[in-house]
Amino acid sequence: MSAKRSNICVFCGSSAGNDPAFAKIARELGGLIADRNMTLVYGGGNVGLMGAVADAALDKNAKVVGIIPHSLEQKEVAHRTLTELHIVRTMHDRKRMMAERSDAFIALPGGFGTLEEIFEVITWAQLGIHQNPCAFLNVAGFYDGLIQYLDHAVRSELLKPEYRQMLLIETDAGRLLDAIQAYEPPDVAQWIEPDET
Repeated sequence: MSAKRSNICVFCGSSAGNDPAFAKIARELGGLIADRNMTLVYGGGNVGLMGAVADAALDKNAKVVGIIPHSLEQKEVAHRTLTELHIVRTMHDRKRMMAERSDAFIALPGGFGTLEEIFEVITWAQLGIHQNPCAFLNVAGFYDGLIQYLDHAVRSELLKPEYRQMLLIETDAGRLLDAIQAYEPPDVAQWIEPDET
């Protein structure tokens, strides 16, 4: 039986993009996280899709945890009214803390940073470093091309089908949160980190 997952990490753009559907789904997701008594963990900005998802969760009194590196505090305009705002030293520190504070990961539309963040945690899941669900909220077909690439990687025998099946992909925020709660991790070999001592 799957464990209750209440700390939802959302990766998304610090820009809003040119399709109003992006901000709409970000606000919807933030509101649903609040409605389900979950905690939002995200990149700590108050602009773009980052700001939209955080504001929607805060508007419904959800707990919102923002994590932002010092170098991006001004560029991404750190959100000052969060439940918790952590200003960390590096991007690696940000990603590590986001992973430590979360038990599920969702990618909304975004650019290089969003993809880098979600694919890192997907890779960790593939290696058995964690057993948390990794998901794409595919609004307005934004991730259609990426999904085609992943399926092509499977056909090319560069990505195992069981790893492709680990990814949760939905177009509806409520269905995606339902899928996260129902997620059962596959039985994969645990990656053993080398001893640093």
